[in-house]
Amino acid sequence: MKIILNGKTVDVEEGLSVADLVKRRKFNSNVIIVEYNYEVIKKEAWAQTRLKEGDRLEVLQLVGGG
Repeated sequence: MKIILNGKTVDVEEGLSVADLVKRRKFNSNVIIVEYNYEVIKKEAWAQTRLKEGDRLEVLQLVGGG
């Protein structure tokens, strides 16, 4: 199935969770936030949030600095 990840169309497996996607794409879960269909979702909800055809995800890396 196809989803939009960071503005690009990508193919993913049916039934994949946000947590699965983060792990498979090797994002560092300690320094990212995930926007799912225009809403930020808490890390605790990633495993229960199943991806569906056409979902939009933005994975944003937190950057510190001054």
